[in-house]
Amino acid sequence: MEQFFNFIKNSPTCYHGVEQIVLQLKEQGFLPLEEKEEYHLEPGKNYYVVRNNSSLLAFKLPREEVKGFRLMASHSDSPCFKLKEEPEALCQKSYVKLNVEKYGGMIDSTWLDRPLSLAGRVVIKEEGELKTKLVKFEENLCIIPNVAIHLQREINKGMEYNPQVDLQPLWSMNQEDTILKLLAEKLSIKEEQILGKDIFVYNSQEPAFMGKNKEFMSAPRIDDLECAYGTLQGFLKAEAEEYSNVYCIFDNEEVGSSTRQGADSDFLSANLERIAYALGKREQLAQMTANSFLVSADNGHALHPNHPEKSDSKNYPLLNGGIVIKYHGNQKYTTDAYTGAVIKDICKIREIPYQVYHNRSDIAGGSTLGNISISHASVPTADIGLAQLAMHSSYETAGSKDLEYLIEFSKGFYEYKIK
Repeated sequence: MEQFFNFIKNSPTCYHGVEQIVLQLKEQGFLPLEEKEEYHLEPGKNYYVVRNNSSLLAFKLPREEVKGFRLMASHSDSPCFKLKEEPEALCQKSYVKLNVEKYGGMIDSTWLDRPLSLAGRVVIKEEGELKTKLVKFEENLCIIPNVAIHLQREINKGMEYNPQVDLQPLWSMNQEDTILKLLAEKLSIKEEQILGKDIFVYNSQEPAFMGKNKEFMSAPRIDDLECAYGTLQGFLKAEAEEYSNVYCIFDNEEVGSSTRQGADSDFLSANLERIAYALGKREQLAQMTANSFLVSADNGHALHPNHPEKSDSKNYPLLNGGIVIKYHGNQKYTTDAYTGAVIKDICKIREIPYQVYHNRSDIAGGSTLGNISISHASVPTADIGLAQLAMHSSYETAGSKDLEYLIEFSKGFYEYKIK
């Protein structure tokens, strides 16, 4: 859990999350690939490729002939605020605010009255080349203050936040302060070298244990960094035999996945093709695909202690209850009788608890990576996750035991022999 908390703290944006994953892959001897270059692969070796600094695909090759792929997918992004291109906004010739827009569907109120900071990536021109640099400010740089109850007497009866008015962070009282100046100082470069930037506001509050027996954990970005981290650890521990083990991280799940680095792109399908071609199995690609399996790992909604009526009367998960198998009649979650049986079998073999999730029939649920990914790489797929509370809050809550279950499940999946 301490290692996971460090992963959370070091991953304030999708770019930093992928960077942290790459560091772990390099420690394990994974070799980098570039999509712009030809792939040269050797049996028994491990590789990874990154797209847009925010999506990643890593894979292990067995020494023997590859029969297919064992895939797990999670996402790197979380709902937050993104700075606009010209971000400074002056109020009454005194306050300097940051002009931001919402990224993804967040619980707005959870971002108010708490320490916030800035992180993201910057594209600079250096030595005649365009280079990408990641930036993360450790200090608390801004805050979104509530209006006092004395000035807004009805606030506790419900509040609809206007993102252009109510959700603009306060960050300075000096009109000379600009984001470009801040970034240039951080990177020790000149302001005119900065040609592009993707800067986000992140909750800088640290992860913590909660509860009488520390059975809960709370942190920013649990959705979906918990699954990204847990599946990575299982992937690193597992041996590749007969199948190529593949670990995927997609960006932009929170905004529909329809980007070149999202699940609704060719990132997965194109790389599976290139792996097969580089191994001399161009003619066997369709056969390999049919002999593959994908687990989409994205957290699910736990039974809420104050609002149990929001859950289905029987098909609800609890914190610390193990792997959540997610079902949906209209296939927003892809699990069916066969793929669900595979997940249950792995859990039984590994003695991992599991539970099931359905939405209430009168509440529309969200979608995730599974059904989007298989529209490009059509393989049997199941949707799983871990139970959590306050999904899309700036500070979410989950069970402190469940991460270990996911790591063990992921290792078991990658080593599972499906007949």
